[in-house]
Amino acid sequence: MSRKLLAVALFLILAPSVIAAGQPVLRVAYAGSMGAVMDRGLGPAFAKVHGVTYQGIGQGAYGLARLLAGKQLQADVFVAITPGPVKIVQDAGLLGATQPVASTQMVIAYSPNSRFAAAFRAAAAGKIPWYSVLERKGLRFGRTDPATDPQGRNIVLTMLLAERYYKQPRLAHKILGSVRNPRQIFTEPSLLSRLEAGQVDASSGYLSAVVSHRLPYLRLPDEINLGNPAMAADWYDKVGFTLTKPDGATERAKVRPLVFYAGVLNTAANPKAAREFVNFLDSPAGQKIFAGFGYSPPPKGGADARGMRD
Repeated sequence: MSRKLLAVALFLILAPSVIAAGQPVLRVAYAGSMGAVMDRGLGPAFAKVHGVTYQGIGQGAYGLARLLAGKQLQADVFVAITPGPVKIVQDAGLLGATQPVASTQMVIAYSPNSRFAAAFRAAAAGKIPWYSVLERKGLRFGRTDPATDPQGRNIVLTMLLAERYYKQPRLAHKILGSVRNPRQIFTEPSLLSRLEAGQVDASSGYLSAVVSHRLPYLRLPDEINLGNPAMAADWYDKVGFTLTKPDGATERAKVRPLVFYAGVLNTAANPKAAREFVNFLDSPAGQKIFAGFGYSPPPKGGADARGMRD
């Protein structure tokens, strides 16, 4: 666990009454890529109408899920991307049904100030292959840790699909190196900020987060952007990789379409506001805010994450 997240966890456990004394508090633990839409959009909008103090806790969804499951972090609502983090908390008996509230797709974000920016613009115009830019010597690429964050897994899966789609053997290794290459890995909340600051030339990104940060990006075809559930069985399922988890166990990481799920935690200190917040996310007002930050609607007829493969 990062020092920053540990400090937040201890604060939330030991001193909840410090926050806006006299007003109910709603604590939402969310996938780190959602920082802009949660803390600048959905959270404040809900708090204003419902008379609560909103507090967001953003970090890699797998890391948050393990904190919640281990009762090291208290929250009222959990919002994660893909079913995997949800299942960890459900298996601990701390989360019931969830509902899909939004969706997104993988893109490659780049810094407009990068010395490779012209090449990225050429790739965006279809003049050169996007992956050829990422293979250039000296380019600094950023991503998140696949052991703690779904996006970290998703960029590896995107590159593995790109190998098949473009018929480019070892493309993933050429661009990413090892699965947990320490030279490329940063925390999810800081990744796009580092890109904005010019510390990296390009990074993995969800379309929703990249649009929220107003960064230039390269769109990827449905065959590799993990955003089309209709391609799951016949195409996305063709790739996967073995990942060592923080506890030393291994698992097979597979593509799960990029859908966000929200649910009320059984340990919620404010269950009424938590239920209202989850409903708000799927309401017309909530969906309008999601759209304004670059998110797509949840899939039609979307299932509770328990009905999906982890």
